[in-house]
Amino acid sequence: MTHKSADVGGLTLHYVEKGSGPVALLLHGFPEMWWSFRYQIDALASAGYRVVVPDLRGYNESDKRGPFDLDTLAADVRGLIAHLGVEKVLLVGHDWGGGLAWHVAATLPHVVEKLAVLNCPHPLLMQRALGSSLGQLRRSWYMFFFQLPVLPERMLTRDRGRGICKMYRAMAMDPSHFTDEELAPFVENILRPGAATAMIGWYRAAFTTALKDRIARRRFPVIEAPTMLVWAKDDKALDYDALVPGTEQYVVDLRVEPISRCGHFVHAERPERVNELLLEFWSR
Repeated sequence: MTHKSADVGGLTLHYVEKGSGPVALLLHGFPEMWWSFRYQIDALASAGYRVVVPDLRGYNESDKRGPFDLDTLAADVRGLIAHLGVEKVLLVGHDWGGGLAWHVAATLPHVVEKLAVLNCPHPLLMQRALGSSLGQLRRSWYMFFFQLPVLPERMLTRDRGRGICKMYRAMAMDPSHFTDEELAPFVENILRPGAATAMIGWYRAAFTTALKDRIARRRFPVIEAPTMLVWAKDDKALDYDALVPGTEQYVVDLRVEPISRCGHFVHAERPERVNELLLEFWSR
């Protein structure tokens, strides 16, 4: 595995790369970085793919400056794909990386060969659920908390970031893949200068963007790339029943793969199953 950097519109993105073949671009979520896909990199590279995992804008070794709206973040992804010298990628996203992957596949369809999303709802279904599902609204309390100034940053970085470890284990059904040693890179990530504010900036920008889109009546294009939605059903932050049914309205070719007895960080908690699903999806 090699560590590299790309200049994307004047922004420096750090990424790791391994293998050769079709490019699989993996986008991490909050509060992670490239290490999020530690169980996928070797397995996918060994299967014949060129695996590329960036630290997204605001995270780890990538630049911390905004803005953090999805159009800007999608432009980062498009720039990285151009930097890699390819036209299309097999796009994978988890959590916020999944939200970004949905957006890229809808607004930049020419760069996505196939789309795989792990535990992240389609953006329009998330908006609907926040307005109609009391259960999902309760699960999403942290999104509203992150709109406050200063306090969220202090919460994430207090006690040298040890709360991050507690959060991972609380979200898991099987915490065996979330030891202090495995989670250390995430703790180091949140403690980097400016990192907490940049990472929370994604949430703050989401509220502003949603309001602007509603006022402008912006439409979300239907996704035509073959799409697989992998969903761990014991996700304590995202409710399957409120967020997954109806996804077929926004995707031409959709496949949903539920995984029982597994929490939000599905690719770390059940990596063998996730890797198996990705490889089978890409090869068919």
